[in-house]
Amino acid sequence: MQTIAAGLCIAASIIAVTPALAQDGAQDGALFSDPSKITVTGGENVYNAVCSGCHMPEGAGAIGAGAYPALAGNENLEYPEYPMFIILNGQKAMPPLGAILDDQQVADVINYIQTGFGNGYAGETTAEDVAASRP
Repeated sequence: MQTIAAGLCIAASIIAVTPALAQDGAQDGALFSDPSKITVTGGENVYNAVCSGCHMPEGAGAIGAGAYPALAGNENLEYPEYPMFIILNGQKAMPPLGAILDDQQVADVINYIQTGFGNGYAGETTAEDVAASRP
């Protein structure tokens, strides 16, 4: 059941960005040039394309088909190892995204959620840090 909820959440994220792709596709390229990889770059852009459908645009979290924790004011984000593990491997309703995000995308989204939404954490994760943490 959680796998279905996670899949629906990702599908909702893709549907949410489709109108923007229709307008900006010629300039930025498609979100998916390879259906197995997400090609959008930059922490805020990755968050908006992949994460905001479940964690909400302002990081407030949601409860619906699953429970999606708030990222705003989330003390678990203080150290990058926690969100890195969750993003790469998944947990509960959160699907593993390590196969569809590259090291830089993961680092960028970690830095974004650590410093955005009123969080004042370090935000200094590098692609090398992510590469070293991959299973």
